[in-house]
Amino acid sequence: MEKQTLGEKTAQMLLEMIQKEGFGPGDKLPTEAELVESLGVGRNTVREALRILMSRNIVTIRQGSGTFISEKKGVVDDPLGFSMMEDRRRLTEDLIQVRLMLEPQLAALAAQNAAEEDLQKLEQIKEELEDLIRQRKDYSLKDSQFHEQIANCSHNQIMTNLVPVITEGVRMFAVSVQETEYEQTLSSHRRIFEAIRERRGEDAKMEMYFHLMYNSNRYRAETEP
Repeated sequence: MEKQTLGEKTAQMLLEMIQKEGFGPGDKLPTEAELVESLGVGRNTVREALRILMSRNIVTIRQGSGTFISEKKGVVDDPLGFSMMEDRRRLTEDLIQVRLMLEPQLAALAAQNAAEEDLQKLEQIKEELEDLIRQRKDYSLKDSQFHEQIANCSHNQIMTNLVPVITEGVRMFAVSVQETEYEQTLSSHRRIFEAIRERRGEDAKMEMYFHLMYNSNRYRAETEP
């Protein structure tokens, strides 16, 4: 087992401090000088520790402003190595399968666990998505945000960290189909939202399943010879 450097040990100490103090995404950390004093190490060691945590998407350093907890919550940009998978059609099909396994249950959990502010944010995203659909504009990014917020509404931190699987699945599907489906997308997202808002967990689960199955069938119809 490799011996940890002082910077690595300090990074672990700093991470434990972040967890103990309850820092969350967007929160500002103490200054370098304050960390030097509280951690009992030199300034260069603190800087090395911060660089380590930044490389792990735990903190972000803004020049002139300070160090903040990253919105990425320690999740790497490509946690499952999608960029290295050459067969894009196979990747899209596999992502659809994984989404069918995860998202219906996530929708049910969202209906059960969402706080009022979670629902307000979900509704805002839904309305922005509907505006883009009505204008026949590209809505794929807003679509990803809608599904991401449902994961956040579940208040399951493991599932929240699997959001990259969901958002990449939405993106891959959007670039893989030739015809954009506006009206079906609008109505299905509205039904999913209403079921979650009204705490109808089984209905939310079913509506999400129907939505994903519809997309799966569309993809196969367009790509199969």
